[in-house]
Amino acid sequence: MKTVKISLILIALAALTAYLSLFTVLEVKQALVLQFGDPKRVITEPGLNFKIPFIQNVVFIENRILDIDAPAEEVIASDQKRLVVDAYIKFKITDVLSFYKTLGNENVARSRISTIVNSRIRGVLGEQPLNMVLSEERSALMREITEDVNEEVKNYGVYIVDVRIKRADLPDANSQAIYRRMQTERDREAKEFRAQGAEIAQTIRSTADKEVTILKSQAEKKANIIRGEGDGEASSIFAKAFQTDPEFFNFYRAMQAYIESLKSSDTTMILSPESEFFRYFGNPEGKSQN
Repeated sequence: MKTVKISLILIALAALTAYLSLFTVLEVKQALVLQFGDPKRVITEPGLNFKIPFIQNVVFIENRILDIDAPAEEVIASDQKRLVVDAYIKFKITDVLSFYKTLGNENVARSRISTIVNSRIRGVLGEQPLNMVLSEERSALMREITEDVNEEVKNYGVYIVDVRIKRADLPDANSQAIYRRMQTERDREAKEFRAQGAEIAQTIRSTADKEVTILKSQAEKKANIIRGEGDGEASSIFAKAFQTDPEFFNFYRAMQAYIESLKSSDTTMILSPESEFFRYFGNPEGKSQN
């Protein structure tokens, strides 16, 4: 019975020792074996590994590309224009030993790299005018920043994969001033367009009125000519009719005079019965009865 207990104890110690001695490195991790805080081994390949229990411990470090969302920084361009730049960084730990010795962990690495990147952004973009920073040339500037940052962090055991600007805006105060200036400019352009439109409209109306006046004058002139020709033709016809039958013509003219003078119901005429005007009332031939 005692032997069984001793065997169980030995098995338990062996299992505990194996548990404390074995560790697994995942594909997305790298491992650094420390002995009393001093680095002893770097393991970059995934798989099962061993360490000395109670003496050695393992620090796991990411093997994937990591990213940093850097805080927004205000940059003054070479033309003294202010710009708020919000950048992100992608980096990879390439030398586990150097990384551990210089930075220790990811939080310190993120803070240090973010500080370096923001410094280089201010340095590089500060040498360029604002229109260059906001143009297609910005990609070349970001490559320059990435190269400069890699030069500064090469002893940290990390590699900067990429540095990009997510957002580049003017400060709020400047943006509001620019918006107001743009609005004023648009209002000025709108008033100018309206004034030009009113001028063109007035020109069109004046031209139309002039053309209408000319057309009316020409029409009236033509109408007067036609009317005159008609009156002349009528006079010619009347003259020919008078020459053909003077008595009938006189009778017709008298009837026309009666129609025109007596067509109104309130017409009052004071004439002598023997007046020449009434000669056809008493005699159809228009002869005096005396």
